[in-house]
Amino acid sequence: MAGKDRALTLRFLAEPADVNFGGKVHGGAVMKWIDLAAYACAAGWSGKYCITVYAGGIRFVQPIHVGNIVEVNAKVIYTGTTSMHVALDVRAGDPKDSERHLTTHCIVIMVAVDDGGKPSEVPEWIPVDGEDIKLRDSALRLMDMRKRIGAEMEAHVKPAG
Repeated sequence: MAGKDRALTLRFLAEPADVNFGGKVHGGAVMKWIDLAAYACAAGWSGKYCITVYAGGIRFVQPIHVGNIVEVNAKVIYTGTTSMHVALDVRAGDPKDSERHLTTHCIVIMVAVDDGGKPSEVPEWIPVDGEDIKLRDSALRLMDMRKRIGAEMEAHVKPAG
């Protein structure tokens, strides 16, 4: 049911097909896992099909090794009318051990869409405790920063002439 569960964790093993030339899990594979978890989280919250409109602040903190168990934790930290800001942390470690270390974190913005592909309203998420209020406030500050960065980038995306 939409608007009830704002967080989820995907778990799996890093496979040999995920390796890069340096012998660690490829950053592109990690970004795919992040996108999958963000989609599952946003679709679960909204009860609708969702598309990725922004992924930012991706930080690769430590490598993931083939054979590691990988946990991608996704949590809605802000909702707009049709959008959801999802905070994601990727943790990994030896499956024989319970310890998981942070490898990657970022924010992804998902938008719910209707059958025609038009943005569709999502249930509002209201923070209740201090930690959730901090996360929401951080999402609001990041929105403001993205607007300023977007304005700066206009010179780079407009055709010359």
